[in-house]
Amino acid sequence: MGLEMFSLQGKIAVVTGGGRGLGRAIAEGFAEAGADVVLVARTQAQLDAAARHIEGLGRRAHPVAADVTKRRDVEHVVAEAVQRFGQIDILANVAGMNIEGPSAEQTEEDWDAVLAVNLKGCYLGCQTVGRHMIERGGGRIINMSSIGGLIGIARNSAYTAAKAGIIMLSRSLAVEWARYRINVNALCPGYFITDINRDYFASESGQAFIKRFIPLRRTGQIEEIKGAAIFLASPASNFMTGSALVIDGGQTAW
Repeated sequence: MGLEMFSLQGKIAVVTGGGRGLGRAIAEGFAEAGADVVLVARTQAQLDAAARHIEGLGRRAHPVAADVTKRRDVEHVVAEAVQRFGQIDILANVAGMNIEGPSAEQTEEDWDAVLAVNLKGCYLGCQTVGRHMIERGGGRIINMSSIGGLIGIARNSAYTAAKAGIIMLSRSLAVEWARYRINVNALCPGYFITDINRDYFASESGQAFIKRFIPLRRTGQIEEIKGAAIFLASPASNFMTGSALVIDGGQTAW
């Protein structure tokens, strides 16, 4: 089949968290592989900028402002995608957030917020888009977990609990929905440079962390998430479901 097995030509992808960071990179990767993209985030200005970039690649983009923790918003996203493009072939649940701090001091509100965006938002996206994919007879779902779903990270108990939950949600749905030809996988990135962590990793302590914990002795560049996401969305991964694909520079291999 050659490289065409990685083609997303003619596919429609929904990407939550698509306004910035890894979500935007994944949305751009899908577009570069041939897909049209529905971009979802809470900030309209970020969505509009991402949509303009994708349209500059020659693909269609439709930005939809929504809160993934609200069922009504998620249902609106699906309705918009189907109305605009007629179908959804790929869902990438990338929206996420974190509130870092000592676990003994974490508030109930902080716990609820982190679990709501990362885990509940992922579940609502899977469930709502999954119903559409069941009716259509197939699809691809990629859920953004983290190496934090595989290893313990101090001061991040809510985040790691949510990311571990995403892996098990993905595996459970993979087993349940295999008969509908829906492939469900989790993507587990390590540390990638984004606007949130750029200053830290440029600092002396950040550089020391990299040298101590990441065998490749560097962080991931945001463009490097695209290949893994395209693989999971494309026919190249037809026989892959229920997996947690790690892309972390070897950090979890220690």
